[in-house]
Amino acid sequence: MTTLGMLPRVSRRLLRAENGLPLILILIAAILVLAPLLRVVFATLTPEGLAAWKTVLNSPLSWNLWWRPLINTMLLGAGVATGCLLIGGFLAWLVILTDVPFRRFLGIMSILPFMIPSFAAALAWSTLFRNNRLGGQVGFLEGLGVSVPDWLAWGLIPTLIVLIAHYYSLAYTIIAAGLSSVGADLIESAQMTGAKRPRIFFGIILPVVTPALVSGAMLTFAGGVSNFAAPALLGIPVRMQTLSTRLYGMIQTGENERGFVIALMLILVSAALLWASDRMVSGRRAFTTVTGKGSRTKRFSLGVWRWPLFVFATLIGVVTTIVPVLVLFASSFAPQSSALFSNWTLHYWIGEAGTALAQGQAGILRNPMFLEALSTTLKLGFTVALTTMVLGLGLAHTIVKYKGSVLANILSQLAYVPLFIPSIALAAAYIALYGAPIGPFPALYGTFLLLVLAATANLMPYAVQSGRSVLSQVSADIEESARLTGASTLTRMVYIIFPLAIRGLLAGGILVFIKIVRDLSLVVLLFTATTPVLSMMAYTYTGLGFPQFANAITLVILVICLMASLAVHILQNHVQKWKSN
Repeated sequence: MTTLGMLPRVSRRLLRAENGLPLILILIAAILVLAPLLRVVFATLTPEGLAAWKTVLNSPLSWNLWWRPLINTMLLGAGVATGCLLIGGFLAWLVILTDVPFRRFLGIMSILPFMIPSFAAALAWSTLFRNNRLGGQVGFLEGLGVSVPDWLAWGLIPTLIVLIAHYYSLAYTIIAAGLSSVGADLIESAQMTGAKRPRIFFGIILPVVTPALVSGAMLTFAGGVSNFAAPALLGIPVRMQTLSTRLYGMIQTGENERGFVIALMLILVSAALLWASDRMVSGRRAFTTVTGKGSRTKRFSLGVWRWPLFVFATLIGVVTTIVPVLVLFASSFAPQSSALFSNWTLHYWIGEAGTALAQGQAGILRNPMFLEALSTTLKLGFTVALTTMVLGLGLAHTIVKYKGSVLANILSQLAYVPLFIPSIALAAAYIALYGAPIGPFPALYGTFLLLVLAATANLMPYAVQSGRSVLSQVSADIEESARLTGASTLTRMVYIIFPLAIRGLLAGGILVFIKIVRDLSLVVLLFTATTPVLSMMAYTYTGLGFPQFANAITLVILVICLMASLAVHILQNHVQKWKSN
């Protein structure tokens, strides 16, 4: 009897020729995601690793290494989730269910803050509210003679405000999608029975959007828990540590095993939160709101409150989007943050080296390091966008084609594992796996390839989701007809699947590009002098006491992200024109 014949029936089915591509994709996903995680686990099971577990969780150092950062992290997560639900839910209700004027304008303003990096908002906050506690330049308010208390300049409160301002757009997007599914027939039926607005809200609208509220709360909670930039810029200077900043500190000081322990615990915390939210949503009673009948959204009349609420919503958008950008812009020209709008100079942009300003440093556009970082960032963004688009298309197509099979389920689970891993924890895992040679393969730490691999793994779920959302709408008959004519898998992918999925892939690709260009949490541990990126360069300038350079670089990042969004919008309007015919 052959070896294959001795295998269990399930194994023989998995090893069929038609399962070759799914097995290859599972191997790729496992190498990108599972291998680094397993390496971290094994690193913490060595004698040094076991000692690190005890030091972190049960020693005189545990309070500073684990418990205090954990408390700060949970407070940030809970505060961010609460604030984002309140602001995002209010804006979603206003835009979707009321007759507030200029709803489209408010909708655009509500999603813009998420495009601004969290470290940009933190830099703007520091520029305005920095006091003299740490010495150096003071902020704009102190320059005006306003005494800024420490709790408003540094620590938990400003970090919480910055993260809420950054993540409420995420809650708005999710809740708005949920509210859009509330058909007018449900509300009108309730009104015909005499139900008042509070009864309609709590009896119909709230139950229907509960899954969106839970998802929004948990995703913003996870975002607040895993964010590195805001706590690093506003918390570390006053020794306010979170799990992400503590992890960064351990790796930077060479305490790798302790860092790996904290990374695993951070992953467990984030995964538990997202798993709990999934169970809460999947375990509740379903409400069918989208049927075959045409429906419209029921809008409530605000009466005399239409314009006051419009002004209030606009003010939220202005404060969280326009004000930070204006502050960064002014600061990039002002020699002192305390005098943002006087004595402007172009030195921080195009100034020559050797002058009295900025300790003789040249402006960023004359700085070879900036130009190299710009080149590396753009190259990284395009490369990762391409790799995730290709890999995401393959994964999404396989998951849709083999839906319900064992291979598809395994692939689907692997594709979304990175959602449970905070970026900085994934970076630590990649350092654990690729920081030293593996057999004949050299260490990848400090190489561009390591950045690409880590970023591809981190952002893979976004590309897979965008691909699935498009492919799920494409009839299987189209590909089956091509297969019957003799078209190979590669031919079908290039000439049928890719053209049909191009819009979804472009959307996923531009999202990946924007996220990696502005990312700090992932690259902060993988950054070296040979692989400079803009976000890390801005962070370094902040630590060196040159906020003007940091803010100028951040503005460049914002311009790149906006141009990328505009480019993909124009490109999408020029592809698939047959859809409009």
